[in-house]
Amino acid sequence: MHMSLSPNNSVIFLMGPTASGKTELAIELCKHLDAYLISVDSALIYRTMDIGTAKPDAGTLQKYPHALVNICEPEDSFSVNDFVSQAKTHISLALEQNKLPVLVGGTSFYFHALEYGLSALPESTNESRQHFTEQLKNQGSEELHKHLSSIDPIAANRIHCNDSQRVTRALEVHYLSGKTLSELQGNKDGNALNNPIKKIVLMPDRAVLHQRIEQRFNNMMSSGFIDEVKTLRANKKLNLDLPSIRCVGYRQAWQYLDGNTNEDEMVEKAIIATRQLCKRQCTWLRHENEALTLAESNIDKVIEFIGKAGA
Repeated sequence: MHMSLSPNNSVIFLMGPTASGKTELAIELCKHLDAYLISVDSALIYRTMDIGTAKPDAGTLQKYPHALVNICEPEDSFSVNDFVSQAKTHISLALEQNKLPVLVGGTSFYFHALEYGLSALPESTNESRQHFTEQLKNQGSEELHKHLSSIDPIAANRIHCNDSQRVTRALEVHYLSGKTLSELQGNKDGNALNNPIKKIVLMPDRAVLHQRIEQRFNNMMSSGFIDEVKTLRANKKLNLDLPSIRCVGYRQAWQYLDGNTNEDEMVEKAIIATRQLCKRQCTWLRHENEALTLAESNIDKVIEFIGKAGA
């Protein structure tokens, strides 16, 4: 039985850390509502990366289509700008069909960009990426952080000196645009969503999440994850610096196949990295007030929350 929805163009954000059960809840929603699922996940965009990303299987995706899954190759670049424009296209399509757009995933900066708009930040180029990869190799993160302090003390103050990815990105922004990251982040452009947003956060207990993460990674291993990464490694266009291969689990498996660790160490490192990702996601999600936060999936509460008038 599909209940009708208030025609106020609401959009649902279904958020939660990795292994919290978002996909299952999204599918459950489809059984009760006329929902249009849109994936908000920077790993599920890649074709051929199925096992290690915990992508719903082909049968599930056929029955419950998710927009923005399997839309590019692992060597393609896909920016947050690309995400926002494609997500908005799908939100419009959903509303035209009188369906409820349900954005489901765990990639915080995608959700954030959709909700608040993007700073007008320059896109990375191959040249700038190489330049800063070299600089990082030669000088190390702390030296680069000192350099950032002299250009943009506000950003340097906010970014930890060992967070090499954010340090180099802040430097790269200045290198590409001549303006500092802090300056550019001050003027968000007007591409934020205008729709009312209702947020549902799945937030199981940390111990439960940790156990699920471990269980899930072991399942990935027995489902042929290493073979999946072997196939990726055979693709000459791919390397450890690409966002696709930096996805949690893939990087550790790649390094193992390079002979840098043994299998047990690799499994342990991948599980630890996934827990760290989970912790970052939880930190971000704790700031979401006005959300329906559930420790475990409860479809009745979710439907009641979505159906509430005036939201």
